[in-house]
Amino acid sequence: MSKENINTQKTSYLIKRFIPYFKPYKHILALDLFCATLTTLCDLVLPVIVRSLTNKAAYHLEQLTPRLILTIGTIYLALRIVDVIANYYMASVGHIMGARIETDMRKDLFEHLQQLSYSFYNNTKIGQLMARITSDLFDVTEFAHHCPEEYYIALVKITVAFCILGATNIWLTLLIFALIPVMIIFAMRYSLKMRTAFKKSRNQLGEINAQVEDSLLGVRVVKSFANEDLEAEKFRKGNEGFLDAKKEVYKYMAAFQSTTRFFDGLMYLVVVVAGAIFMMKGLITPGDFMAYLLYVVMLLATVRRIVEFTEQFQRGMTGIERFIEVMDEEVEIKDAADAIPVQKVKGNIRFDHVSFHYKDDDENVLTDLNFEIKEGENIALVGPSGAGKTTLCNLILRFYDITAGSIQVDGNDIRNVTTHSLRSQIGMVQQDVYLFSGTVYDNIEYGRPGATHEEIEKAARLAGADKFIEELPDGYNTYVGERGVKLSGGQKQRISIARVFLKNPPILILDEATSALDNESERLVQQSLEELTKGRTTLTIAHRLTTIKNATKIFVLTDDGIEESGNHEELLAKGGLYARLWM
Repeated sequence: MSKENINTQKTSYLIKRFIPYFKPYKHILALDLFCATLTTLCDLVLPVIVRSLTNKAAYHLEQLTPRLILTIGTIYLALRIVDVIANYYMASVGHIMGARIETDMRKDLFEHLQQLSYSFYNNTKIGQLMARITSDLFDVTEFAHHCPEEYYIALVKITVAFCILGATNIWLTLLIFALIPVMIIFAMRYSLKMRTAFKKSRNQLGEINAQVEDSLLGVRVVKSFANEDLEAEKFRKGNEGFLDAKKEVYKYMAAFQSTTRFFDGLMYLVVVVAGAIFMMKGLITPGDFMAYLLYVVMLLATVRRIVEFTEQFQRGMTGIERFIEVMDEEVEIKDAADAIPVQKVKGNIRFDHVSFHYKDDDENVLTDLNFEIKEGENIALVGPSGAGKTTLCNLILRFYDITAGSIQVDGNDIRNVTTHSLRSQIGMVQQDVYLFSGTVYDNIEYGRPGATHEEIEKAARLAGADKFIEELPDGYNTYVGERGVKLSGGQKQRISIARVFLKNPPILILDEATSALDNESERLVQQSLEELTKGRTTLTIAHRLTTIKNATKIFVLTDDGIEESGNHEELLAKGGLYARLWM
């Protein structure tokens, strides 16, 4: 997913993957096609009526009575009423079916994205994913409704028209119908090119989304460096790239439509010239000729509609293809078939000969780690950047799977327990706090959805956040802005700590939770963290060693593994790497 794929997959494969989405709506689809049959039959009756009236007027005028005309008119009126009712169902319920399928696909796509691992997001632009989950699926509504309907109507009209016209004059019929496959073949030459162009256009739109998101989320950095012109130029290039992709789309669309118009004219020419010759030789009657003209008009409209639907068809195929590309991304972190949920975890953690490297890199980040953390211990991880401290913590949460050894929580290998139950027992406070767009209340409640107001206030009080929250304009109902931009770093951090207090997990991971704060904010947050760690197994990553000198045990992690371990005084006495870092 890091590089956008513009190679198209086989249409038959895409349709096969798409068809299961019709299953919940098969009764609606069946009724929709029944209504399509009714509207088609109504269209097919008119040429028969005109043919009958014309022949009677030409050869049996005495049979053309007012009663006959009134009867035929009444029948045709009844047919048109049926046509209107059937068409209303197709246009309303049929379209809603398409919208429901689009909704189902979007739900499946979002749920799948929630399951994908960190490594997927490390290599994928969020803007591209936004395009796939929104605009890419818009055309699926029209596709899901019109695809079976249009092809079914075309099949019925062409089949019935061929039978009726063939019974009238087989040679003229064969002459007309021989042009239809040629017309379709020429039109289809541009079909795959159109789909490739549509996919390029969608990819480029995703790139624009990614660039806009990047620029707007980093708008403070942009302004601080006075780089508005640089961002505008980056956007201009992306926008021009999108225009180039659209030009290619419209070039193939123009060739596509011009081809169909040429064959339209050719078929009319054949009917008029050949029909006139047949009529001159007495092989068809004037009524038959009129019926031919009406059927040809109807057939051309049907074929043109199918050919023009190809544009919509390819748009839908593009959306389905880009949907499938994400759905086919493997979920790396899966529960084992016999995985069990864990509850009431005590907090014993054991690393047994653990090694790990990232999927796209064969070099180990961690090699043969062996250590044990007992229930209630406060363990600190220190060491140079890049030694794997954050990676180690991510492995406990099973954000990645280890490549060798085992990690055990209370004696259970974490690969043998459900990830949901494992992560529900672990709380994490990170340096880069993420607050969701919403209120202070919403962001604290995220720690345990459905918590009472009293529980949320208690969590805020334990985190030392209650005082500043009460001073906000709307208290707990204050809107925090995108990513919490309306709050200071210390305020955001205390809300994230309140979130973990509400979750109340037995295991706690603190990943440089105070390193980005000023001294005063750090002091307040550190007090909150000290309260939070009481009675919990805690693993703290810290660059500021003053924050972890009271830890039960300190592990000094380097590229060679755990180089030193012990408490603060023991490590200072050794005079090794920790002592040098402390100094």
